[in-house]
Amino acid sequence: MRQAFLTYGYSDLTMVDLAESCGFTRRALYHYFRNKEDAFKASTRHENAMLIRAGLEAGARVRQAGGSALDIITEIMDVRYGYARRVLAKSPHIIDLTAEVLKRCRDQMVEAATHFQSLLEKLLRELEGDGLLRLSPEFTHAMAAQTLADGGSAVSHGLPAVPDEMLTTHYRAMCRAVLYGCATLPEGSRRLAAG
Repeated sequence: MRQAFLTYGYSDLTMVDLAESCGFTRRALYHYFRNKEDAFKASTRHENAMLIRAGLEAGARVRQAGGSALDIITEIMDVRYGYARRVLAKSPHIIDLTAEVLKRCRDQMVEAATHFQSLLEKLLRELEGDGLLRLSPEFTHAMAAQTLADGGSAVSHGLPAVPDEMLTTHYRAMCRAVLYGCATLPEGSRRLAAG
C-alpha cells in the first residue's frame, strides 16, 4: 500500500489505483477501508510501528555486538527515522505526502512519537544500568529520550535536506551532541551559566 502512495502521491491516487497496487479488487479494498484517507492512515500507522520495532531491533543487535551507547542509539535513529526518509526521498510526491501526514495523521504521529520516546527512555535506563551511560543530574531519562527523538526527526526533516549518504553521520553527530554535549563553558564562564 505504501508503494502506491509513493508512486501516485496522495492527491492523484484513486481507490482503483490503490486496489490494483495491493492486488485487490476495488470491492475487496472497500471491505477493509472506507476511503483513501482510511487506507493512508492505516499505512502510516503500520509504517510507524514497523520502523519503531525495526529501529529497536537494530539497536539490540549493536548492543549484543558490544556497541557503545552512541553506536546503539545512532543505529536506532538511522533505522527509525532514516529508513522512511530514504524511501520518501525517492518519491516525486514527498512534499504532498508529508503535508498529508501532517494534515490527516497528526494524532497517530503524536501517539507513535510518545510510544517511541517511552521505549527510548526505557533503553536509556537499561544502558545506564549496564554502565554504558550516565546522565547528568539535571536531565531525566524522559528528557533525554524526548531530545533524542526530536533530534532524530529534525535530522530527517531538516532544511537544506541532508543527502541520503550523509544521514547516518548526521544522526551520529546529533546523538553525540545530545548524549555528551557539543560545547563546554570556558573556565571563567561557569558562574554566568549557573546564574
